[in-house]
Amino acid sequence: MSDVSTFRGQGVSATAWTVLVAISLCHMINDIMQSMLAAIYPLLREEFSLTYWQIGMMTFAFQVTASLLQPAVGMVTDRNPMPRSLAYGMGATVVGVLLLALAHEYWVLLSGAMLIGVGSAVFHPESSRVARIASGGRYGTAQSLFQLGGNFGQALGPLLAAFIVVPLGRPSVAVFSIAAMMGSAMLWRIGDWAEGRRKATVARTPGSIPLSRQRVAWAIVVLALLTFTKNIYMASLSSYYTFFLIEKFGVSTQQAQVMLFLFLAGTAAGVILGGLIGDRVGPLRVIWFSILGILPFTLLLPYVGLAATGVLTVLIGLILASAFPAIVVFAQELVPGRTGMVAGIFFGFAFGMGGIAAAVLGLVADAKGIEFVYQICSYLPLMGLLTILLPRMER
Repeated sequence: MSDVSTFRGQGVSATAWTVLVAISLCHMINDIMQSMLAAIYPLLREEFSLTYWQIGMMTFAFQVTASLLQPAVGMVTDRNPMPRSLAYGMGATVVGVLLLALAHEYWVLLSGAMLIGVGSAVFHPESSRVARIASGGRYGTAQSLFQLGGNFGQALGPLLAAFIVVPLGRPSVAVFSIAAMMGSAMLWRIGDWAEGRRKATVARTPGSIPLSRQRVAWAIVVLALLTFTKNIYMASLSSYYTFFLIEKFGVSTQQAQVMLFLFLAGTAAGVILGGLIGDRVGPLRVIWFSILGILPFTLLLPYVGLAATGVLTVLIGLILASAFPAIVVFAQELVPGRTGMVAGIFFGFAFGMGGIAAAVLGLVADAKGIEFVYQICSYLPLMGLLTILLPRMER
């Protein structure tokens, strides 16, 4: 991205690949910072003598902050788009990362986690709108490319933690704030492009669909429940997978973080496949396959050996993550013109509910053991049967 004119040179109806790649890269930077939080949990647990409950509360602090703010940010920006706010959101993430690196008390860790949540709340609704504007009608592909950056960032976080933060110590987390500062500068340029595109299309009005408001509202609730179910299982892996591997198989912290990287890499691949396939066969079919398709693998996971655990978690991540672009695109088609609200609900509220689940799962792990958590979570994909309640819409 050499300058803003590079963006403005692309037609209103064309797919703006330069913008999509740039916003995906910024999503990667944003989510590296988020995944860094979960990846350094073993380090924080040892340094601050944390319980599983306290670890769950850190996930809660991050995800619920984002959950409470994202729907509100989305609804406000639907009425008054503010693409330049993207840079300010990344600035909050910079401060949160620095607090994690320099904290000497638990409450400072919580504050850092909350500020990263604020950055996420500001980033996701507006950046999702930018991705849709830049899609040129390829909504699933654009959403996948945008989310691919986030998933790739989530996969990189544990790897960077394993080979940089663990050997050099927690203060080395501060180095990653430099990348966030670079992301903030890039987002300022993207905001300029998005503002120009918005003014060029301000006279256009969104379409409508032949469904009643009640039917649309019920469909959104079902999609949110499916996302909530998916995020509970994702939270069980992203927050506690390293502890599960260490306790059950006796692997080192670095080995466990590499395994977490493999799982998150699988989710990144699933995201891009879900969008590409969804543009061809429709998002509803992808949702059906994704949510229910992982059930055999989740049921097997608590009872297999180390190698099989690695294979199963990659498959689970691949299949489960393919649902998210399809769910977002389906919701955007249900409520045209409310991209920010949809992003707020599905990137924010549903993820925040996953944060609450992470805290509850921490209590369960303290009381019953970490393996029991995966035994009860293995039945969550059965909620995918709710997909039958979604309306069939012509593409």
